[in-house]
Amino acid sequence: MDLLQGTLDVLVLRALAPGSTHGYAVSRWIHERTDGVLDIEDAPLYKALHRLERGGYVSAEWGLSDNNRRARYYSLTSGGRRQLKAEESAWRQYAAAVFKVLEPA
Repeated sequence: MDLLQGTLDVLVLRALAPGSTHGYAVSRWIHERTDGVLDIEDAPLYKALHRLERGGYVSAEWGLSDNNRRARYYSLTSGGRRQLKAEESAWRQYAAAVFKVLEPA
């Protein structure tokens, strides 16, 4: 399923809320949380992670993955937590409005 513009950032921020993780785990979390409906490809995911890092919402550091491979681990900054809260609120309002439109008259 194609994502609406701006959706990926809030999904990534939400995936990072529990703690630091690498990009593949972010993608897997989104896929599992949406029962397989959303499958995030690598290129858009890493563009979003880098955009969020440049914006100061995510920090990154190198570490070792479960299979001893070098991986970049991402975590929310305090600004990222504030941004997630704001975006969650906006998305809930947006979704509620769309659901109202979709209800039978």
